[in-house]
Amino acid sequence: MTGPAAARRPARGHRGRPALRLLLDHVRPHRRLLLAGGLLGFLGSLATLAQPMLAKLVVDSLGQDRSLVRPVALLAAALLAAALLTAGGSYLLGRAAESVVLGARQRLVSRLLRLPVAAVDRLSPGDLLSRVVSDTTVLRGVTSTGLVQMVNAVLALAGAVVLMALLDPLLLAVTAAVLALNGLAVLVVVPRIRLASERSQAAVGGMGAVLERSLGAFRTVKASGAEQREIAAAGRAARGAWRRGLEVAGWTAVMEACTGLAVQGSFLAVLAVGGSRVASGALPVSSLIAFLLYLLLLSEPLTALVTGAGQLQAGLAAVHRMQELHRLPAEPGEPAPAVPPDAGPATVRFSGVWFRYPVGHGDRWVHQGLTFSVPAGGVTAIVGPSGTGKSTIFSLLERFHEAQRGVVEVDGVDVRRWPLAHLRATLGYVEQDAPILAGTVAENLRLAAPEASDEEVAAVARLTRLDGVLAQLPDGTRTAVGHRGGTLSGGERQRIAVARALLRRPRVLLLDEATSQLDAANELALREVVAEVGRTTTVLLVAHRLSTVVGADRILVLAGGRVRAAGTHAELLATDELYQRLAAGQLVGTAHVQ
Repeated sequence: MTGPAAARRPARGHRGRPALRLLLDHVRPHRRLLLAGGLLGFLGSLATLAQPMLAKLVVDSLGQDRSLVRPVALLAAALLAAALLTAGGSYLLGRAAESVVLGARQRLVSRLLRLPVAAVDRLSPGDLLSRVVSDTTVLRGVTSTGLVQMVNAVLALAGAVVLMALLDPLLLAVTAAVLALNGLAVLVVVPRIRLASERSQAAVGGMGAVLERSLGAFRTVKASGAEQREIAAAGRAARGAWRRGLEVAGWTAVMEACTGLAVQGSFLAVLAVGGSRVASGALPVSSLIAFLLYLLLLSEPLTALVTGAGQLQAGLAAVHRMQELHRLPAEPGEPAPAVPPDAGPATVRFSGVWFRYPVGHGDRWVHQGLTFSVPAGGVTAIVGPSGTGKSTIFSLLERFHEAQRGVVEVDGVDVRRWPLAHLRATLGYVEQDAPILAGTVAENLRLAAPEASDEEVAAVARLTRLDGVLAQLPDGTRTAVGHRGGTLSGGERQRIAVARALLRRPRVLLLDEATSQLDAANELALREVVAEVGRTTTVLLVAHRLSTVVGADRILVLAGGRVRAAGTHAELLATDELYQRLAAGQLVGTAHVQ
């Protein structure tokens, strides 16, 4: 929830836990390093607090005509110790902060890649990347400044107040009165910084979403001449993020101005009151100098408090956004088992399956009591007009989505009773657009079977007629394929995708339009591959080309969310009117169902 109601509500995270506690959960594993860095910083603060007293000792020695060697040496030692201790503490805090960011990113990536497909479909990839990259970066400043240094700043302030009280209680009272006004201003501004930070981070995520949309369809944008429109859309998103960033900068500037005015106002007040006390003989001039030095030293811990408060609010907003991902249900992260080589093909059965997508498709049922059985082994083709849920069958088998009613079975067992990793290891899935990941050909082939040997890769390449393609690549399987396989043709990407699925030795092979980007010769070769694979594996293929399905052992015709007819190509040509129209139109899916 965003808006005024959300602004009035304290930031809360997973299962209603306060965001501050969740932030501390990120920090807790690195508490020893943080404590060590904080201790060094605290000792550095003590060395800094000693300097005005040592300066007073120097002034007193001058006034009493005593040797300056010892007080000057002590002052120099305090300066050197403060510098070294502060630097060491800063390094340890920085190291701890980087470790916090690393841990947060690892947990987010682990969660993100285990989200169900249905959940990711509702989210924007650009915003997800922003949460992993930008929001986690905020934790760096929170850890190093927003937490430990705030504690050190409070301790340094307390130490300075005690020493200032020893020097002159009246001047301390004057200082406290001025600083109290600053405290009231900070209490008013800090909540606004948190809200502005959360809006700013959300705006950055929105900008990432717009840019990801353009880059994800880069060729289409250029071919459509839409560069200027996409540039304008990204510019609007960037300006939105800029405006939200200005809100953060504005409230932070107000808080810093209040702090600066408080320090300067207290300095002038102390100078006026202290000067009159020195003139009356009630206060030694060395004590006034020492008090003014302490007052100047107060600016650093006060600045640390102000900066830390702002970063803490930004961190709470970032944790809130990260926890939105952690609140989403995740799939189990168990490793996928290897399929035994002698497992044999599996059966597939849909019994009274009703399914509709949760968002973006209205209330239309894609499947309405869908029922069919596929025996073990052989090739089963699924055809029908566009929008009849052919590819959705594969999503239900893979459990990317869950049927609202009915049962989906693999090998006689409801897919919801299968361990998810085991189920997906049993299925080999080739998507319609045959996505290829950036990297080498070998990395793509081994994506589902990382332990596959070079001999196994070579055997699958020969089976899928990919060996000829690999022979033409400059570095064979070590050839880089570019972003999303941009250096490969569509047919090459499809053959790599098929080989990748087969390398896992699936018991059921799901082919979604696996020949859509192949020429006639390569399509014929792939049909031969499918027929050969069908001897040892159950093959389900969705196709719009008549040439792809004519050799199938059985064909299912879908219409109206159900199986309208089933049989061989010859049987369906003789008995089913819809199949006749689809065949006459080369199964391009343009037939209208009466």
